[in-house]
Amino acid sequence: MAKKKCPECPKCLPGWLVQFGDLMSLLLTFFILLLSMAVMDKKKVEEYFDVMKKAMGFIDASTDVQTQSDMYSTENSNSQDDDTDSSEQALEESLEQVSELVEQMNDLNTKESEQIQLERGKNEFTLDIPSTIMFDEGKYELSNIHAKRFISKIARVIRTMPESFNIEIIGHTSSNRYSNATIPRDNWDISALRSISVVKELIKNRIDPSTLKVSAFSSFHPKSDNSSDNRRVEMKFFAESNKESILEEESFFDRLE
Repeated sequence: MAKKKCPECPKCLPGWLVQFGDLMSLLLTFFILLLSMAVMDKKKVEEYFDVMKKAMGFIDASTDVQTQSDMYSTENSNSQDDDTDSSEQALEESLEQVSELVEQMNDLNTKESEQIQLERGKNEFTLDIPSTIMFDEGKYELSNIHAKRFISKIARVIRTMPESFNIEIIGHTSSNRYSNATIPRDNWDISALRSISVVKELIKNRIDPSTLKVSAFSSFHPKSDNSSDNRRVEMKFFAESNKESILEEESFFDRLE
């Protein structure tokens, strides 16, 4: 006996609805799979749902498109401002911690010529450390226990700083002529090797080597006429994004002619 076909009536669902339900289930499974493979970020997830709501029409119908676009642009702008404010706040907190460490180190060294100075610039700050509190005269090995403890404490602060900041260790010497048959042979060697010693000590304290940079100026960047002031090591913290390349200057290739 043949089965009777169910006549179409208001109680029966249309045949296409089953396929539509299967399609929606597959789409949901697809998005769940994408979500499981992605790195969860609460802020980005909220932004995603906000965009999806607007794209699917879950917004006030009385609001025109231009107003919606302006509102969304304002939200993104506020989000960027919040990120900037948080970075600046983190930098301020790091500066306060570094200032406390400098004061502690200066209390151990009562001599005026052995005082560490903290100089702040725009989006950067520099620690000016006299080499006499870190190295013996004519030496480049970092053997002073107080200097090692100071660097370890600085490294602890560095690990809490924004990742956008890089660190440049700059070695300086006095203008006194130094000559030796073995390394260090001259002031250039001394300034460079002292910078490298500080960098290696920072690496020992779990600082990312890719954020570190070594520079050596020998006696050619004096700080004052006093020789003791010029023998120093600088730790410069700066944001790489703020440094413009010389190749971006319009007149660079003109100067090559």
